Amino acid sequence: MLYFILIPLLVLVAYKFIYSETHRFNLPPGPPSRPIVGHLHLMKPPIHRLLQSFANKYGPIFSLRFGSRRVVVITSSSLVQEAFTGQNDINLSSRPFQLTAKYVAYNYTTVGTVPYGDHWRNLRRICALEILSSNRLTNFLHIRKDEIRIMLMRLSRDTTHSDAGSRFTHVELEPLFSDLTFNNIVRMVTGKRYYGDDVNNKEEAELFKKLVYDIAVYSGANHTADYLPVLKLFGNKFEEEVKTLGKSMDEILQRLLDDCRRDKDGNTMVTHLLSLQEQEPDYYSDVTIKGLMMAMMLAGTETSAITLEWAMTNLLRHPDVLEKARSEIDEKIGEDRLIDEPDIAVLPYLQDVVSETFRLFPVAPLLVPRTPTEDMKIGGYDIPRDTIVIVNAWAIHRDPELWDDPERFNPDRFKGCGSELCAYKLMPFGNGRRVCPGAGLGRRIVTLALGSLIQCFDWENVKGEEIDMSESTGLGMHKLDPLRAMCRPRPIMAKLLV
Repeated sequence: MLYFILIPLLVLVAYKFIYSETHRFNLPPGPPSRPIVGHLHLMKPPIHRLLQSFANKYGPIFSLRFGSRRVVVITSSSLVQEAFTGQNDINLSSRPFQLTAKYVAYNYTTVGTVPYGDHWRNLRRICALEILSSNRLTNFLHIRKDEIRIMLMRLSRDTTHSDAGSRFTHVELEPLFSDLTFNNIVRMVTGKRYYGDDVNNKEEAELFKKLVYDIAVYSGANHTADYLPVLKLFGNKFEEEVKTLGKSMDEILQRLLDDCRRDKDGNTMVTHLLSLQEQEPDYYSDVTIKGLMMAMMLAGTETSAITLEWAMTNLLRHPDVLEKARSEIDEKIGEDRLIDEPDIAVLPYLQDVVSETFRLFPVAPLLVPRTPTEDMKIGGYDIPRDTIVIVNAWAIHRDPELWDDPERFNPDRFKGCGSELCAYKLMPFGNGRRVCPGAGLGRRIVTLALGSLIQCFDWENVKGEEIDMSESTGLGMHKLDPLRAMCRPRPIMAKLLV
């Protein structure tokens, strides 16, 4: 009986609030909404394509309402530049509170979820100086090279049964990329290899991989439980599920942290943080260290694997691009040694292939949402404090006003595109002061792994199959149908095997 009284009252209160707010602020335009749910009933995946269709109708900045939360979507490079420069960038550097971040990210205390302020600045400094500095990344180069070599050997072994590798062999690439990127990050952070023939913790590794995937799915922008507090009256299954996710992830992180504490001599990110904990135990608490571990693992595992899969997908669909990238590597590096990370500087076309993959297939098509701490203006419209601000990077990356023939995979478009010129056109790692701190590491592992695959194998599409380009739902834009290909070792692999 109480529900039948409360629900009409809530509808009336919500209507009056929205009506008065609309007249008080000059909000961006948007589609008609429904009482209580707002536009949530329209949020059918893929969300980035849906939001692009709204932009075509209502303009490059428009308003939505997700239940009780106001949302503004930006689909314009110039408006992104306005939003993420100067005082606007400072004002827009906090994150909206969502249930997944509450229960998985230690109550909004990790570098990716914490509100803008002193704690965020400290975490960002730790990432920049203690974890992801150029020197520290160089110290971990041997891990990246070792994991890439293991991937190449595994791929070569899978092809040797076919006339000593003289014929093309059918391979599935997603498991290779996933193992490569997960092992790379987990080894850097904790010193452990999680995947492969020589590991003993496969059950925990598979659980960890599933948790990373589930967290990305649950972190999407369209879960009604984040925007309709009234659902708590009826029980909240979503909230219980993210609580369970957070508990399971914390248990794994605590085990890894305890292992590193027992092995203090290891050269890992965690052992370095533990040495800092001895100097400043109040600040470098276990929760702070686990939050940094989680940020590295969530941001640096699946994302790089997804990008590699999209990159190889596009090379298989464009053999001329593949041949041009291979010719550059053969000319600059030769066939007597494996490509190394310092070689990337002399391989501009390979770098452009990676940039074009980031452009057409950003892992996060919608940048991680922001929220202003004070009322502000963007594009002449009012953006009240606590509004959820979403940037549709996928749409900006395909904007015909910014890119010639934007739907075409064409790495040559990046010739002469300096970082400042492309900063607000290409944003696979976010923008402004909350840009992903692991951007440099992500680009390194993707570029080196992709160059190694091109150098060491010949590639063809599976005969008779058209590559399915469908995208998955969730925070990370997976390729829905895992990539299959035909490959054959090139002569350099024989030298590596020796």
